[in-house]
Amino acid sequence: MFGGIYVQINTVILRYLEMELKSPFTTSFGTMKRRPVLLVEVIDEHGVRGWGEGVAFAAPWYTEETIETMWHMLEAFLIPLLFQAPVHHPDELLERFSIVRRNYMAKAALEGAVWDLFAKRHHIPLHVALGGEKKEVEVGVSIGIQPITDLLKRMEQALIEGYRRVKIKIKPGWDIDVVRAVRHHFPHVPLMVDANCAYSLRDIARLQALDDYELLMIEQPLAVDDIVDHAKLQAKLKTPICLDESICSYEDAKRAIELKSCRVINIKIGRVGGLTEAKRIHDLCQQHHLPVWCGGMLEGGVGRAHSIALATLPYFSFPSDTAASANYWERDFITPEVTVRDGRIFVRHEFGIGYEVDVTEVEKRTVRLKICKRSRG
Repeated sequence: MFGGIYVQINTVILRYLEMELKSPFTTSFGTMKRRPVLLVEVIDEHGVRGWGEGVAFAAPWYTEETIETMWHMLEAFLIPLLFQAPVHHPDELLERFSIVRRNYMAKAALEGAVWDLFAKRHHIPLHVALGGEKKEVEVGVSIGIQPITDLLKRMEQALIEGYRRVKIKIKPGWDIDVVRAVRHHFPHVPLMVDANCAYSLRDIARLQALDDYELLMIEQPLAVDDIVDHAKLQAKLKTPICLDESICSYEDAKRAIELKSCRVINIKIGRVGGLTEAKRIHDLCQQHHLPVWCGGMLEGGVGRAHSIALATLPYFSFPSDTAASANYWERDFITPEVTVRDGRIFVRHEFGIGYEVDVTEVEKRTVRLKICKRSRG
């Protein structure tokens, strides 16, 4: 698809943004009121621009990466690697960046910007460049830990808005009673729970009790880097386990499939190092008939647009976590903002990510900026 065009990136611009969430978001890790965002803009020799987003948080509670480590890895290592030679296809960056260990979110931010630029250079939407087939993406909503009364009100509003699936966060002591209350009020809603690694095998009986509530899945109940104990737990549960934090690469997914550690995988672009690796994991899971879905990271508009493009691939089997921009932000920094109608996002067909970055809004929120230029020598 990209034959005949080699792109030389001459400029990369890093921007650190501070975004205010509409309401605090609480998980087993803690509560977040502000969301830092790292925007990556790449510009080629023709002045074409592509956008990517780094999705790490201010503190390393989800993975080892933070917004500061992303910035350092991009400036010191990944951007110089990108400048070394022209790029024929974004897939090449998986190998080029491989000399840098892990740092998947930093890699994904830069690689995503290149994917956007390539789609624009070839005058096609990003989802077409990826091989996506869907014209609309079903979406669900993720709701953080909060008082049950507030949780039920938020769920009711989400269902009125048409979301096709609800995910609620749980942790030990905030699980069975909460799920029971939700099921009492919403007996038929497609429901899943996300533990964010808060349990261990000592909690098998507690997790087995969730089998009574017809959940779609239990997401990442055990340790962040575990695949073995999840296999032991899955063998004792009727409810499918979905792996999230444990899957950082194609090889992780391959091992999880071989060990039968889960029955679903959540694919997040930032967590696995970019769109190329995300697509490889999707294809592997399709070969093994293991359902996948596209998770969210409280992204800004650019990251959200990339996730929408990814979720158009054919084997994404559950509604994604790509809720509307207005679910989290008073105002996003893309135009138009991501909107949901009847539980679906209709895929845009403009070139690249399909949305324009509102530079004025970006500048209002930018607290740090770095312009990196390729040496002409």
